Amino acid sequence: MAHAHTHTVKRHSGLMDWLTTVDHKKIGILYLIAGGFFFLVGGLEAILIRVQLWKPLNDFVSADTYNELITMHGTTMIFLAAMPILFALMNAVVPLQIGARDVAFPFLNSLGFWTFLFGGVLLNVSWFTGGAPDAGWTSYAPLAGTTYNGQHGVDYYVLGLQIAGIGTLIGGINFLATIINMRAPGMTFMRMPLFTWTVFVTSALILFAFPALAVGLAALMFDRLFDANFFDPSGGGNTVLWEHIFWIFGHPEVYILILPAFGVISEVVSTFSRKRLFGYSSMVFATILIGFLGFMVWAHHMFTVGLGPVANALFSIATMLIAIPTGIKIFNWLFTMWGGSIKFTTANLFAVGFIPTFVMGGVTGVMLAAAPADFQYHDSYFVVAHFHYVIVGGLVLGIFSGLHYWWPKMFGRMLNETLGKWTFWTFFIGFHMTFFVQHFLGLLGMPRRIWTYLDGLGFNEMNMISTVGAFLMGFGTIFFLLNIVTTAFKPQNVPADPWEDGRTLEWTIPSPPPEYNFAQTPLVRGYDAYWKEKMDGHSGMTPAEPLGPIHMPSPSILPFFMGVGLFIAALGFMYAPEWGNLFGSFKMGYAVGIVGLLVLFTCMVLRSVIDDHGFHIEEDEILKDMGGKA
Repeated sequence: MAHAHTHTVKRHSGLMDWLTTVDHKKIGILYLIAGGFFFLVGGLEAILIRVQLWKPLNDFVSADTYNELITMHGTTMIFLAAMPILFALMNAVVPLQIGARDVAFPFLNSLGFWTFLFGGVLLNVSWFTGGAPDAGWTSYAPLAGTTYNGQHGVDYYVLGLQIAGIGTLIGGINFLATIINMRAPGMTFMRMPLFTWTVFVTSALILFAFPALAVGLAALMFDRLFDANFFDPSGGGNTVLWEHIFWIFGHPEVYILILPAFGVISEVVSTFSRKRLFGYSSMVFATILIGFLGFMVWAHHMFTVGLGPVANALFSIATMLIAIPTGIKIFNWLFTMWGGSIKFTTANLFAVGFIPTFVMGGVTGVMLAAAPADFQYHDSYFVVAHFHYVIVGGLVLGIFSGLHYWWPKMFGRMLNETLGKWTFWTFFIGFHMTFFVQHFLGLLGMPRRIWTYLDGLGFNEMNMISTVGAFLMGFGTIFFLLNIVTTAFKPQNVPADPWEDGRTLEWTIPSPPPEYNFAQTPLVRGYDAYWKEKMDGHSGMTPAEPLGPIHMPSPSILPFFMGVGLFIAALGFMYAPEWGNLFGSFKMGYAVGIVGLLVLFTCMVLRSVIDDHGFHIEEDEILKDMGGKA
């Protein structure tokens, strides 16, 4: 029964529950489903690219389609697959690790998901409306301008990423506020789990990096839709300006992606070595230093532009410096495992596989940081191999590790270990087959972004190996999907701490967690809070508050409709010149765009005027969830 000062909320079920939820755990699952879908789309695009390149002078796809495929593969994987799957883990885990009942702004959390989803859908609609973006995932000017790209492909890129970027920016701000304000009593910053620390630094990077992308996309949108001259040299613009704006965002973005993966590896290696993480303080400061230096290296993507020897030297030194805090992390993971009682679960296999793979990506990164050498490597397959070793060999292996590790906490079911090991070995071997040989293709002179190549250049065998490896990675992904499907039919009977060596607060509550996470906020008495309690002979956490009613936020459909409004507005304004007149010379496209904006602003007004008190979960319901134990 609800208290008099709160209204009773009708709990939705089925589809409506998922459309209206503001529960961070359900939003995490939504991010996982959407990000997983886009991961499959991006993976299919990669397979098609590799089929085209498996032999010389192949004509499996046309040159135009190939350009669309490489553009959409890169854009989809970075913005629509990697980011949301990381947000899935962040949503599922961070509030639990800090002892919070939800994120700081649950409504904004929901809005962030729906704007990301509709931005991603808008981008992929381009495949069905006459052509996807084809200017490369970096969308360099003047190639992305109307002179060379008069179709709507790049418009979809600009507007889709602007809408999806709103979601990422909202999410970053939300996690900053959550981690600063909502930690359990006793959880100082230097007692936070490493995963929470990496999410904290990542959120700060999002806050500073994404506005640069938003500015660049807005300028490109003005160039394309309203004939502005930001990047058009004939009108006084500057094409190199786009490169600076993009990479001032783009290089911190690499660390936005990889830092949460570092956090995952720190948690997994520590748990399955049955040891405290070696050098916790140095790991924290290395994470902060990586975030700081990440903003000082963007022009290493531009060594061949002609910035001059001084600029090249400064950015070269800064790029090499960033290897130091990364190296600290590598050695700390190795020292954590040293002398540990290591269990090679699937999660730990991915974590251990991550370490040498990421080192290889880092070593080629230092090679590329030498500006004179970069003149040789630049725009060759060596660079393709390097960033895939970082993003796939680092980030994707980290994501797989995190999903296998926290899956029982998220869903109350253990993934099948045998299928998990099949996933690891096929994906891991396939990955190295695909990208290791590409270093040598690059050194032999095979350029990036080419549609086909001549026979007799020495590229044939290595391209064939690369394509076979890509199919193996595809099989690894299929094994993971099979694992999810077969696991879904198991009963939800996983204990709170299924690995038996859980160290942090998420392993102190049921799997999956109840709506309110913690019946009583825990009192944290040290780093690795749960492990410390176990070492002191306690079976659980000491509560920091008496048992009582818990206040929770109400569900809302408004974020969903705000995403719909932005989607409609983008389509309307994009097609305004082509769609017919509505009355007089007023274009129908502008009317559609205005309707979309009206939907958005109406939802914003409704959110402002409707006084949402949330609702209480009563003690008897909490006791029932706890099995009658006070």
